Amino acid sequence: MEEKKPATKRAASKAKKEQTKAEKPAADSRIAIILSYRGSRKTRRGNQLLIEVEAVDSKTKASAYIGRRVVWKTPSGKLIYGKITHAHGNKGVLRARFSRGLPGEALGKKAAIA
Repeated sequence: MEEKKPATKRAASKAKKEQTKAEKPAADSRIAIILSYRGSRKTRRGNQLLIEVEAVDSKTKASAYIGRRVVWKTPSGKLIYGKITHAHGNKGVLRARFSRGLPGEALGKKAAIA
């Protein structure tokens, strides 16, 4: 049976949004590893970090996490919140922007995705 094509661009974008909503991962919290700061050779952005989520190995799987919250717990117990903004590359790494810069001790540690 043939799939019916939407008549307008608006209908096409609405259908695409509904499809991506169906692909969103479950609401359970996942564990992410903080890889590094986002930046160039000369500039590091302390509040933007690259994170890797377990079982995410492609750009399409990673794009399902865009907009979700990330929480890193400091050793003293304080919580620092961030938001996943973009996919980074083609292998499932994500970019997250935190409310304030994370210290260097956060690199290589785990964060929770809510």
